[in-house]
Formats: sequence, C-alpha cells, structure tokens
Amino acid sequence: MTIALGCMGMSGAYGKTDDAHSITVIHAAIERGVTLLDTGDFYGFGHNELLIGKAIAGRRDRVQLSVKFGALRGPDNSWGGVDARPAALKNFLGYSLVRLGTDHVDIYRPGRLDPAVPIEDTIGAIADLVKAGYVRAIGLSEVGPDTIRRAAKVHPIADLQIEYSLASREPEDAIFPVLAELGIGATLYGVLSRGLLSASPIGAGDARAHLPRFSGEHRDANTRLVAGLQGLAQRWSITPSQLAIGWVLAKQPRLVPTLGMRTLHQLDEALAAKPLTVEQLVEVDAVAPRGAIAGTRYPAAQMKMLDSERR
Repeated sequence: MTIALGCMGMSGAYGKTDDAHSITVIHAAIERGVTLLDTGDFYGFGHNELLIGKAIAGRRDRVQLSVKFGALRGPDNSWGGVDARPAALKNFLGYSLVRLGTDHVDIYRPGRLDPAVPIEDTIGAIADLVKAGYVRAIGLSEVGPDTIRRAAKVHPIADLQIEYSLASREPEDAIFPVLAELGIGATLYGVLSRGLLSASPIGAGDARAHLPRFSGEHRDANTRLVAGLQGLAQRWSITPSQLAIGWVLAKQPRLVPTLGMRTLHQLDEALAAKPLTVEQLVEVDAVAPRGAIAGTRYPAAQMKMLDSERR
C-alpha cells in the first residue's frame, strides 16, 4: 500500500458531497489496491462511518479500517472538547461497529489527547478491546514524543497519525525519530496542506476559508509561493498534487500518506504520483524551504490543544 484513503471530505467538511459518488470512489480505490480507509466517528456526526459501512459491504476482508474517536460536537457543529475516558471510548466503539457494519476495527485511536485523562488509562482501555477482539491494533493521533513513549509502555502502538507535508515539516525534529526508535508506523495526513499545495479552489461551505493559511495576507503570500511549485510541476510534467505527494514519498518512504480523494480523477492522480528524485527535492526546497508557508495549519486556539505542538 503506497497511500491510504482519508474519507473525512466525503462527509461535508469541504462542501456538498454525493454519497453514491463517494461510494464509487471508495470501490475504485479498493480495486486499485488501496487497503486502508481512515475515518472518525465524529466525521459528519457518524455519516462517514455509515457511508463506509455501505461501501465495504461484501469487501470488508479487502480493507483495514482506521477509526478516530473522542471529539465532542454539538448539533450546531460547535466544539465540545475531547472525551477519551475508558467508559466513553468503549461506548464510542460500540456505535462505530454498528455504523461500519463490522465486528472489529483494525486501528483505533483517540483523535486528540484528552488533557483530563492520562494516556495510560486511554490506551489501557483500548488494550482491553484488543484482548476482546473488537480492535486489532492501537494508534495515536497528533501527540508528541513524551505521550508516544508513555502510551507505548502500556501497549504496543502500531501507528501515529500526524500532519506532514512540505508545508508542515515539524514532525521531522522529534516525532519521527521517536517513531523510528520504537518501531511505530505513521499515516501522514494534510499532504496537500488541505488543497493549498494543489491550488484547490474554496467553495461555499468549505471549512478551509477560516484556516490561517487560506486567510488574508497569508493567503496572498502562499498563493505566490504555490505558483512557484506549480512552475516546477509543469516543467516535470506532473501535477502540483503529484509534486506534493512525491515530496512526502521521497522524504518518508516507510510512512503512508493519507489522501482525501473525493473524485475518481483525484484518485488516479494520487496513485500515479512517484517519489521525487534527490535533484527535484533540492529544487523544491529552493522554491519552498521549510517555514516558507505563511500561517499555522489550524487557528491559534486549536494549535494550543495539539499535544504534537508542545515544545
């Protein structure tokens, strides 16, 4: 498996979607060899899991399901924090299994660190679910080195989900070395920096309009920088998306990019991406060196909640 399919965008995060078309994309991804589907029980208030459940009916043995839990949201889409208490996560999993139409998930992970619950308690509870057969492996998401080490002392950790792209390179400093030391894999999301690196247009209902990299002066500066990357892609006869994916494939060959492919065109484009050469990496760094992208990946309040951003 070269890439994984991130399904969040199929439940309205970036605007209106069509379930029938989304299922067609999932089926095509499976037929083309994609084996890992990533979701969260809070994506579309359970809609995403219901969608995946329909898509994998009769195909469950061909895919692995990675499920995040813990985010609390109100019916008005307001943020209510994170709940990773043992009793809560076991409840969350029960509902996920029904929506997904399966008797187990392959990777189960808290979507964010719950500051009110020791990570040892959360991982211990998921370990109970592993013993019971409801979960095959334990993952983490957006946590830093100390939390990774503490979690791994309770139960082996299979995977960390973390944002990584040529626009967000911070995991290189301390997180990736810990993963290598402990033998933990990673699924890398945000490879296109939410469409910034592919110059994806923002339409009505698109949550990206409120993100720093897409707003005000940051947007203008980043548009100019992305134009430079587009020039490289054109010269190399690849698309800007393939450049961004190829950069990650070259920089972290043992890790798995997770792409939110919502159309068949995006699927085929991503699967055709190849690792950039050493010479190409040098040219990319000349146009977009580390730190050149303006703005943080989330608004300030969300950045403060990320354990992975603690220094």
